[in-house]
Amino acid sequence: MMQQEEDRTPRVALVGNPNSGKSTVFNLLTGLRQQTGNFPGVTVEIKKGRMRFPSGKEATLIDFPGTYSLYPTSSDEKLVAAVMCDPQNPFFPDALIYIADVTHLERHLLLLTQLLDLHLPVILALNMSDTALEMGIKVNTAKLIERLGIPVISISGRKEDNIQKLLSEVEKTLKNPIRTAENVFFYKLSDGEKQIADAVRHNLGIDNPYRALLLVHHRDWLPFLQPQQREILGTIAETKDFQSLRAQVDETLDRFDRFVPIVRDAIQQPPVFPSTATDRIDAVLTHRWWGPFIFVAVMLLIFQAIFDWSGYPMDAIENGFGILSDGVQSTLGEGWFTELLTDGILAGLSGILVFVPQIALLFLLIAILEEVGYMARVVFMFDKTMRRFGMNGRSVISLISGSACAVPAIMSSRTIGNWQERLITVMVTPFISCSARIPVYLVLIGLAVPAVKVAGILSAQTLVFGSMYALGVVAALLSGWAMKKWLRTREPSFLAIELPEYRMPHWKNVWLSVWEKVVAFVSGAGKIILVVSIVLWALSRYGPGDSIALATEQAHTEAIAMRLDSNQTEDFVQQRRLEASFAGKMGKSFEPLIRPLGYDWKIGIALLTSFAAREVFTGTLAVLYNMGSEEGDINNRDENEAKATLRSKMKTETFSDTGKPVYSLATAMSLLVFYALAMQCFSTLAVVRRETGGWKWAALQFFAMSLLAYFGAWAVYEIFS
Repeated sequence: MMQQEEDRTPRVALVGNPNSGKSTVFNLLTGLRQQTGNFPGVTVEIKKGRMRFPSGKEATLIDFPGTYSLYPTSSDEKLVAAVMCDPQNPFFPDALIYIADVTHLERHLLLLTQLLDLHLPVILALNMSDTALEMGIKVNTAKLIERLGIPVISISGRKEDNIQKLLSEVEKTLKNPIRTAENVFFYKLSDGEKQIADAVRHNLGIDNPYRALLLVHHRDWLPFLQPQQREILGTIAETKDFQSLRAQVDETLDRFDRFVPIVRDAIQQPPVFPSTATDRIDAVLTHRWWGPFIFVAVMLLIFQAIFDWSGYPMDAIENGFGILSDGVQSTLGEGWFTELLTDGILAGLSGILVFVPQIALLFLLIAILEEVGYMARVVFMFDKTMRRFGMNGRSVISLISGSACAVPAIMSSRTIGNWQERLITVMVTPFISCSARIPVYLVLIGLAVPAVKVAGILSAQTLVFGSMYALGVVAALLSGWAMKKWLRTREPSFLAIELPEYRMPHWKNVWLSVWEKVVAFVSGAGKIILVVSIVLWALSRYGPGDSIALATEQAHTEAIAMRLDSNQTEDFVQQRRLEASFAGKMGKSFEPLIRPLGYDWKIGIALLTSFAAREVFTGTLAVLYNMGSEEGDINNRDENEAKATLRSKMKTETFSDTGKPVYSLATAMSLLVFYALAMQCFSTLAVVRRETGGWKWAALQFFAMSLLAYFGAWAVYEIFS
């Protein structure tokens, strides 16, 4: 381990198998003192946070991805192995907290014993001790301490039992690290492995024999190895006739033979496990026929809740921005800077922030389903189905995560070991309707679909909203099927997943998850919208040469001829000024391409700006309608209508040449389909490029989705016209 500096904050790693309760413990230890980022050079996401000890001192806690062993099968697991094999890595820990599910301890000790053989200071935290007590499982921690030679603490992340004791033990370990003796190893190397480890130690100066052996196993992909070192390791493996896969199997079996008796000696199980509540619930929720129908019903209820529960907070946000805009106007008076603040920045931000309550509700309800253990069942249920479309059950995790954001969803595909299935998952995940699409869906559905109940249960708006998600799922599955036929690889595939017990949600964990995702959404969208709103305001206020002045003069002349009153004249002038601006001319030039879809030039501008991010669509329209007339129908307007929201302004917008409403049912449905299918997110394209190693797949994805969205929107417009 590299030398610690006195002024350096200690690093503590949180490691363990998937579904061990690591995330819950991390949130308990760090609270809001955490941040999410990527490991340098890779797209694997990690969480870091500050943990405070009873003495007042602090340490950095790093939540490593869940992994089963140091013989990785995915990018997430490779990262853990790479860090633990490299003491010079900036994330190499000074101590480790190993989280294990005490109710399934035999499955969780393989990685622990490997870490012990690296002679790292480890504290074993037996999580879910409350569940073990309910199941009649008795744990003798003293025997585990004696046989493993490390501190062992029973904790409950859900009930927060012994968390302070865990903190005290970590601080004690950092002061006086307890390591396995240099000549003591849980796994005894074979004679051949000893020769290989000795050769590596002699040539590369590695102090730990097991770490030296791991370097030979992973010589082809460990990122910190130099070309010369890879050559040396390859020569050693070839000279000693080293069979890596066979050695991994032998080692794994030997470790199980050694720690299974330890677990059975220290843990007393009930003679016969009774039929638990989890078993009885799974008999229904994972039923071959009923399970999928229940899943669809759950998702429809979530969509209904998004509409029914968010009305009041949305109205409050709209009113708040209206009051803020009026306050800015009355304080600063007229002028270009006031217009920039009110018509540009505030209008753009309000166009997206008004939908935060609905997005937060989506995050909340999905987080609850994850906490209770239902989402793992969804993976299990749909594994066989997903294989027919070129993916597997783990792809469901990416697709469901895509309902929040495609970027982390695509990154989560790294848990898929099969190359073809992972590529297909990466390519089709952006079809899933993400949170950035929600503002577009909500404003268009609110315009065109009446809020009537169907069969007295679900509203028509909920059904249309749900159908957009269904359309994305169908597009993803059909695209996956087509890619499966095209790629045609025979690489074997399998799914190994542990189904956790059903539990009540740990509410602190839920709220932290929702808070983190909402803040990430608002801050990410806010930055983009701020820039786009300022640029769009400038493009909408100014035009080439004296076009704005000529448009103003001509509009006044026409208004006199039309005998408009002062309010109507002002609206008419603003509309003509907008058409003469840079933004207007850009939209007008783009309009012939999109008119077959039922769109006008303002929608065209929104389509262009939303290539930066989909959620910019509503902000763009808010800016454009603020820059133009307050009401599209200038013959029906009063002072109250002048303060109408974006949705009411869109309702009265008409085509200048035909006078027909822009946002008819046909146009709204066409736009819904376009945004459900189009790839309009530069961040997603960038992640696809990184995950696939080049622009080839990203470019193919962009053009294929764009063409599908265009022709799909055209077909829908023709059907509803």
